[in-house]
Parts: sequence; structure tokens; C-alpha cells
Amino acid sequence: MPHAHYLVVGGSHAALEAVNAIRMCDADNNVTLLTRDRRPPYSPTALPYVVSGRASPEKLVLRTQDDFARQRVDYRAGAELARINPERKVAVLSDGAEIAFEKLLLATGASPAIPPIPGVETVPYHVLRTMDDALRLKQAIAKARRAVVLGAGLVGMHAAEHLVEAGAEVAIVEMQEQVLGACFDAAAAAHIERAFVAHGARVLTGRRVIGLARRGTATDVRLDDGQTLEADLLLVATGVKPNMDFLAGSGVARDRGILVDDAMRTNVKDIWAAGDCAQAKNFHGGGPVINAILPVAAEQGRIAGMAMAGDPGLKPYPGSAPLNTYRFFGRHALAVGAGDVPPGGAQRVRADDAGYLRVVIENGCLRGIFSVNHFFDAGVMRELILRRVPISDALDRLVADPLTTGREFMSRLWK
Repeated sequence: MPHAHYLVVGGSHAALEAVNAIRMCDADNNVTLLTRDRRPPYSPTALPYVVSGRASPEKLVLRTQDDFARQRVDYRAGAELARINPERKVAVLSDGAEIAFEKLLLATGASPAIPPIPGVETVPYHVLRTMDDALRLKQAIAKARRAVVLGAGLVGMHAAEHLVEAGAEVAIVEMQEQVLGACFDAAAAAHIERAFVAHGARVLTGRRVIGLARRGTATDVRLDDGQTLEADLLLVATGVKPNMDFLAGSGVARDRGILVDDAMRTNVKDIWAAGDCAQAKNFHGGGPVINAILPVAAEQGRIAGMAMAGDPGLKPYPGSAPLNTYRFFGRHALAVGAGDVPPGGAQRVRADDAGYLRVVIENGCLRGIFSVNHFFDAGVMRELILRRVPISDALDRLVADPLTTGREFMSRLWK
């Protein structure tokens, strides 16, 4: 049976950052990286650019075989994890092969969550989570005349924009009362929605799909208000669910995701989890959360790798803080941190012809910042939040010019 001192399962940012962190501390013990994807590692966040044709699959490769060889990593593509046996310290693959491990990282990501709509199993539809999904959707968009997008999150809105630009009649159906509800407040979402409507899209918020049916070459999409939409392209973009079916019978604790501590450890000795499958501490309080964004995946992967290798420089995970950037029709929207105003907190809003900006303050520190067409450095703002930097004295300048003011803080603090 093959043996890995470090077994890392996953092929995206969390897994790759973990491998880097392991090798920074341990150059000798062997590392095996498994991924069920047969392609070289790539970033799922860049898939909309493949759909639009702005990027080719080759341009999005994060690591090559030569890169893995230089790191002395045994990289195995097309290897899907079926189950784990913590007592034996063995990972079992879908083809029945077994790999023994000393330390295991689960960075298995997430898969599209398909809602239980009556008739969904009888109609053709697209999802967007893998490179193959992106290439199929790109081909379908080129032929689509009438498209329906279920879900107005980032994936659905990106795809809807590409469909509009390709000349299709597009309807976006979202059961929440606004688009991009997981990222932006109602005012910012209204700016974004108006841009889509101005470009010819129909945006149907507060609506549920109650049935899907095939009719000839088209799909009928029945809504709860009695409308029926016709589509020759249906995209289901209603969220994702962590990949963790392989945990059945393992004893590894899970809720909505795999539960981890501040070093990304699970409740089972020598098993860690990171990225879109992990449910970790929330920086803004409350219970553990899944925060499926690239910066969080990379940070969690780095921490897990350091913990696995026993790196003395390991610092505990500060907690997940959201960060989303979104470009649409030549405009941009940014969302960093939490948008609710806590007791004793405050907010400042700047709304003008150019766009929208909202800053949320808690205990004199930045809690969240959100904008449409008022640019700032999202990474800097996230650091201000995580470091709890007092900003009260600079609040007026921050609202007036968030880009310059944020960088002034950066120049003083990032030394």
C-alpha cells in the first residue's frame, strides 16, 4: 500500500497553499496531493472568464507537473476520495485503491447544490463549478436565444451578463428579495440590478421556481406567481454544498461543513480541513461559518499546512471575514466584512450619481465597507478589519476617498 506522510486531498487554493506551507517547514517527508479533477490545478473563481472567452484554460493553470516535481510532491489527478478510515489511517479512493497517511488534509471544495424542484431531473441544465462546466456553458451560450438563470449570486450574475452580451433574452430568477444577497446590501444590489435591466435582462426577485418541464427543444420554467418562462438554456446557480460524503462513518464532526478549530484541525487526531469544505470561526462572532472565497481558502490552507508540519510560526486563525469583488458591464462592486450595524455601532453612507459607498463602524474600528463604482483596495480594508485598526479620526477621509485613505493606513502599518 502506498504511504504518504502528508496526504492532501484537493486541487485548488487551500490545498496548494497547504503544500507550500508544509514544504517551507519540512523539506524531507513525502507529500501526496490527490484531486478528482483530471486537469492541472486551476482557480474556480476564474471560470466566468473562461465562459466569456476572456481567458483560456491554459492561462488559468496554478501549478504544472514540473512545479510539483520541484516541490517533490506526488501529484495524482483523477483520484477521487471515497472514504477515510482514521483508525487505520487509510484513505480509500473510488477505484478501491488505498493510501496510508500520517497526516491528512481535506481540502475537497464544494459542488453545485441542485434544488429539489419538481421536474429538475427531466430537463437539461448547466452548472458552473469546474473547467469542463465552463467550456460546456461557453459553447451553449453561443447558441442560446432564451436563457433562464436560477440564482442571482456571483456565479449566476456573471453568467447572465455573458448571456446578455451574447444577445440572448435573459431572465434571472432569485427567491430572495434582491440580487447578490450574500454579498451586498439592498442599496448596492439595486445599483447592480438597474444595470442588468438597462442592458435588457429581466430580474425576477422574490420568486420561486415550482416546476420544470421539457417541451420540444425548450424548457418551461414555472414560477410561483403563475408565470412560465421558456428557455433553450437553463443555468442552475443556486449555491454550493461542501464535498464531504466520504466522511460517513469516520467520526469526523461536521455541520454544514467540516468543523475545525483555529489551526484547521478536526476533532479527529491528525486530520485537518480547509477551504470551501471547512466550517471555521467567524471573525465577526456567532457560530462557525463556511466562507467560500479565495482569500479565506488560501489562508486556511496555509494555516493547516503549518500546523501539519509543526511550524513554530503558526498563528491561530483569526476568523473568516468576507471579501467579494464583482465587475459587471464595465462597473465594479466591492464588499468587505460584515454589513449589519451592531448595538453601539454606526454607519456612513455616500450615495451620488457616480455610485454608492457604505462604511460600518464598531468600537471605532472598521467592521465592513461596501461600494458600487467607488473603488478601494479590498485586501487593505480586510486587513484593517482583521487587525481592528482604529479609524474614527480618519472616517471623513475614508468616506470621501477610500482608496487613498486605505493606502495611507497600509503605509503606516504594513512595515
